[in-house]
Amino acid sequence: MTTDITSPVGDAAENFLGEDWFDPLEAGVRTRIRAFIEELLEAELDAALCRKRYERGKTPEKGPIAEAARSPVSGHRHGHRERTLMGTFGAVTVCVPRARLATPEGRTKEWRNASIPAYQRLTRRAEALIAGAYLSGTNTRRVRRALGALFGGAVGKDVVSRVWRKVKTDWDAWNRRDLSADPIIRLILDGTVVRVRLDRKATAISLLVVLGVRQDGQKVLLAVKNMGGESEAAWRAILDDLAARGLRAPEFVLVDGAPGLEKALAALWPDVPTQRCTVHKHRNLLAHAPDRLHEEVSADYTDMIYAATPTEVAERRKAFLRKWRLKCRAVADSLEEAGDKLFTFTRLPPSQWKSARTTNAVERLHEEFKRRIKTQTILPSAETAAMLFWALLASGQITMRKVDGWPTLAEKPTDPPIDLAA
Repeated sequence: MTTDITSPVGDAAENFLGEDWFDPLEAGVRTRIRAFIEELLEAELDAALCRKRYERGKTPEKGPIAEAARSPVSGHRHGHRERTLMGTFGAVTVCVPRARLATPEGRTKEWRNASIPAYQRLTRRAEALIAGAYLSGTNTRRVRRALGALFGGAVGKDVVSRVWRKVKTDWDAWNRRDLSADPIIRLILDGTVVRVRLDRKATAISLLVVLGVRQDGQKVLLAVKNMGGESEAAWRAILDDLAARGLRAPEFVLVDGAPGLEKALAALWPDVPTQRCTVHKHRNLLAHAPDRLHEEVSADYTDMIYAATPTEVAERRKAFLRKWRLKCRAVADSLEEAGDKLFTFTRLPPSQWKSARTTNAVERLHEEFKRRIKTQTILPSAETAAMLFWALLASGQITMRKVDGWPTLAEKPTDPPIDLAA
């Protein structure tokens, strides 16, 4: 039987822009896929039986010596069965050879090929393609439509969901991995809110994220957990889990200013220098000032935070407090609330200040994550939210570069400044 490849009739590409999109090369390759796969399976069975099809032995003589010269594997073929397989080459039905192999107990067992495992309907490459399309920011139904031409319309939303759930095995292993050998010297912690389906209702939960910085400056995701909120107990559970898996006390920590997080850190690592995010504090200051003063508050705050030396930072801090105690007391009180933790970055080399002032590294991950789930509105479960966040990084959909000033990370933070706001 021959297949006509000169016409695009029945091809999914016909539904796009007509015959101009028909590719005879693709069509020709796909018609030969079945024979190629069957050749691989037959070769695998030949290797398992140590003889080719219809071959009975290596010598026609009889006797013990001749019997010893025969194939070391005892078994026999017994027909074929059809299997449908979906790959990046499309759907194909192949004839899989069957055989039974003798066991040491004198019985026989069914031979199973390694090329197409039992119950597998998709190749690993096809599964990776589907998972990648989903992670790029497409919901399950849109993945089906986007890949319909490639897979001949055989990929439904249920198939996409099943492929995605296979990622859970790697996710569970990642959550149990040992951290004792990871040279983490800095932590960046922050949380974000996402909407998930919980008990058949849309519910807002918190995703708490812990980012680490290695000695070479490379950022790495350490933990992402779904919690009911950013309470001290929630953060303490995450930090205790990291410590139990071997994470050592860091040399520097950046936080967003959440009270629960600061209490959890103080209880676990009371002596670790902690930096409050200057961007979060800027938002707090603006929330305490009338709209007409926002521009002036921002200008004064920027001059203070982005001063060139620790001495200049201290002087401008004093000037900021003197001015705003008189002009808008709430703004000055908000700055004083942060205390010296807002200026811990001045204890580091100036080359590190840019990366040590804010939690922007985690904030960027939050933004990328929400951009990719925008098409889904509500995620199916709380665990899916955390797993999806991790998978975006694990799959390379999101990459992280080294922190600014990484060549000087070997330098330890100096002693805290004395009475900066006096």
